[in-house]
Amino acid sequence: MKKPPRRSTEDHPLVRVVLSIVAIGFIGLFLVLPLTMVFSQALSRGLGVTLAAIEEPDALAAVRLTLLAAAIAVPLNALFGISASWAITKFDFRGKGFLTTLIDLPFSVSPVVSGLIYVLIFGLQGWLGPTLREWDIKVIFALPGIVLATMFVTFPFIARELIPLMTDQGREEEEAAASLGASGLRTFLRITLPNIKWGLLYGVLLCNARAMGEFGAVSVVSGHIRGLTNTMPLHVEVLYNDYQFVGAFAVASLLALLAIVTLTLKSFLEWHFAEEIAAAHHH
Repeated sequence: MKKPPRRSTEDHPLVRVVLSIVAIGFIGLFLVLPLTMVFSQALSRGLGVTLAAIEEPDALAAVRLTLLAAAIAVPLNALFGISASWAITKFDFRGKGFLTTLIDLPFSVSPVVSGLIYVLIFGLQGWLGPTLREWDIKVIFALPGIVLATMFVTFPFIARELIPLMTDQGREEEEAAASLGASGLRTFLRITLPNIKWGLLYGVLLCNARAMGEFGAVSVVSGHIRGLTNTMPLHVEVLYNDYQFVGAFAVASLLALLAIVTLTLKSFLEWHFAEEIAAAHHH
């Protein structure tokens, strides 16, 4: 039986094979191989040594600080992301394009530069340094500075996830609710929030992953004080520079586990979000 001719828009089987091999090769080289090396180095002296390195007081302090900074920065960024997205997509006002540009600013500014900006503002020799010193308020080399730096580098993620989604949904449902006398808060809680819940969770997940893994901006404002202002990425650097390789890879493996959990949740949310969109289009 004669094989039907290949359509002009259909790729040659050889092209598909080559592209698949290239994609798998890149995944193996830049994702699987580094993760394998991290875990193998962390377990090179046995599981007991790895667990002891993670349970070391400075390592536990780094874990607590990382989780605390993320726990503060992510909800605040979620609040900003929802507010900015709602304003940009549901209302017309002067300066909307400028606000959208500002949201993308952290993507174009080096994290190290953003950290230096906070030092210039809140440091002892900075613009607000003398005032903060009089009131005995520490921002730089303390938790507030770490949270501020983390928020700056992560605040676009939730807004950038919600703006296209809310734009695609339009304003019809909110306008109908307003015409029936619903308040703004009630409209948001009963209509807007249910429509964006999966996109919001997806954005929060990405924001949290970046917050826990941020290095550059936090490195500038933290002061690298072991047991006090070192987050997990900074603690990995300190251990590695001190030639404590097992400890460095042990903490890095903990970060890698968090990344794997994040990727798993991300895949689940993408699947669930796609199913919801398909169901909405079907109805």
